Amino acid sequence: MKRFLVLALAALGCQAKTVTHDFNVTWVTANPDGLADRKVVGINGQWPLPVIEVNKGDRLVVNMHNNLDRAASIHWHGMFQNNTNYMDGASMITQCPVPAGSSMTYNFTVNQNGTYWYHCHTDYCYPDGYRQALIVHDEDAPFKFDEEFTVTLSDWYHDMVEDLSSEFMSVYNPTGAEPIPNAFLFNDTFNTSLPVKPNKTYLIRIINISAFVGQYFYIEGHNFKIVEIDGVYTEPAEADTLYLGVAQRYAILLTTKNETDTNYPIVTVADSSLLDTMPPELRLNNTNWLEYNKNADHPQATINVTDSKSIVPFDDINLVSSDGMELLPEPDMEVNVTVIMNNLNNGQSYAFLNNISFTTPKVPSLYTAMSAGDDLVSNKGIYGEFTHPMVLNHNDVVQVVVNNADTGSHPFHLHGHNFQVIDRQPPYGEHFFDFLNGDPVPYDPNNHTAFPKVPARRDTFVLPPNGYIVMRFVADNPGVWIFHCHIDWHLSSGLAMIFVEAPQQMKERMTIPQEHIDVCQAAGIPSKGNAAADTLDFLDLKGQASQPGWIPDGFTARGIVALVFSILSAICGIISIVIYGLADVKKKQVDDVSTEAEQSGEVVVEENVENPSKS
Repeated sequence: MKRFLVLALAALGCQAKTVTHDFNVTWVTANPDGLADRKVVGINGQWPLPVIEVNKGDRLVVNMHNNLDRAASIHWHGMFQNNTNYMDGASMITQCPVPAGSSMTYNFTVNQNGTYWYHCHTDYCYPDGYRQALIVHDEDAPFKFDEEFTVTLSDWYHDMVEDLSSEFMSVYNPTGAEPIPNAFLFNDTFNTSLPVKPNKTYLIRIINISAFVGQYFYIEGHNFKIVEIDGVYTEPAEADTLYLGVAQRYAILLTTKNETDTNYPIVTVADSSLLDTMPPELRLNNTNWLEYNKNADHPQATINVTDSKSIVPFDDINLVSSDGMELLPEPDMEVNVTVIMNNLNNGQSYAFLNNISFTTPKVPSLYTAMSAGDDLVSNKGIYGEFTHPMVLNHNDVVQVVVNNADTGSHPFHLHGHNFQVIDRQPPYGEHFFDFLNGDPVPYDPNNHTAFPKVPARRDTFVLPPNGYIVMRFVADNPGVWIFHCHIDWHLSSGLAMIFVEAPQQMKERMTIPQEHIDVCQAAGIPSKGNAAADTLDFLDLKGQASQPGWIPDGFTARGIVALVFSILSAICGIISIVIYGLADVKKKQVDDVSTEAEQSGEVVVEENVENPSKS
């Protein structure tokens, strides 16, 4: 038996390989919608970026050379990073941002299967094009197919994100209205086709790599079977329409028709419920094609949707994980948070989980854990108040309840895990927006629908407007993991918290690579100490980064903004009075001099007081 096991492991080792990529990250120019050239983040001089493909069990090595003019990183979305938390790529959580001119190597073993993606996780950089698919092939997948396609859905901005972000986080945007995209792309382009043959089964992997907007997906004249969500195989489930929140992935099996005379629209519809305004030139509906015959007509979609709330997608909470993993037992710990959107006393709009708007610490949180003493590493106080830390015991069952006191939906993502989705209200379907115009409905542990026996699992789940979701997972992956809304505008405004998971085991199992410490030094960021970078007293948080103060009682956000504008107007008025007053005095002095000169017979040239010439 031992000999057989050794041979089996040796065979597995022979099959696994190391896949290496060298990424020279620079600016390039692109115009995917044909409307505007703009700078985008390119890799090795190219955009769209390369799709990374590996087999389950392979080692992935990516040497990232940052030749942008700003910091960057790479997050491997959906990768658990077991015992390699420092490779997760979340800036100021598990690493320092890689500054311009520096490099970092990401090196980890891929022990998962399915559909993933990679993207920058530093400030706002991934909406500038720094995102692409990561596919993990599995020869033991529980389904068969003839060929496969990968489809990415994305929103697209003509302006640089640094310009949009300064307008978004501004006193001039007190409601927190998110920037409206200029276009929606399919595989980073428009009007493209997936060429197919009759009587074949295709695996189509669909990934929403947007920064903001969810999208609906369907193919006219075809149903399909869902077989994977976010890297988790499911029992095949027939569907005709999907909704993909930002960062969500599906893999579907589609069997083609026995004909070649007709091409069928692949229809994507942007989620209009997320948009505060609807520019008349914005196309919510986009048509690409399932192409049976390249010489046949390529028709437009038969339905043009103006309000996407009328679309009813498949409810992913009804999916059953194919491994049969049953509902986890009653939780050892519950994290109960509420999403709030509100203004602070600087007049800007922020996002909160239980009145805490996530603010990055001065030391990456993983590095705080690794540099703390054993007696302090489990003390959540050392990680800072405004990272909103929760310390999880090793192997505890954790239940996370997220209530939504906002009228928008939010795709929440947990790094380092997928989780069981055991309740969501309202469910997907015709009632998903039922709470939109009423008061928020929080989760009631004494009054809820029955939890599924074998729940769906995924790493990103959509929180309904004014509703809630309930999730469970096992804290079996030591590390510091961020839990956040994957709408990039909301993450930047604070809709996040961190889970410090099994910190003692974390310290025992991991060592931060020296190259990562060198990156911190190059960036001028401390690699030791608490959230305030104090290495002498880890419980002293004096100087920690913090959110602005709350608006005083009796003031409203609108009132604060009105007060700010009133003060600015008053200051401008005073300046105008002073300028014009001085101008009148100076002009009177000139007039007096002219009169005296005329009386004495002198010739006077009058100076232009408002715009004096320079010799």
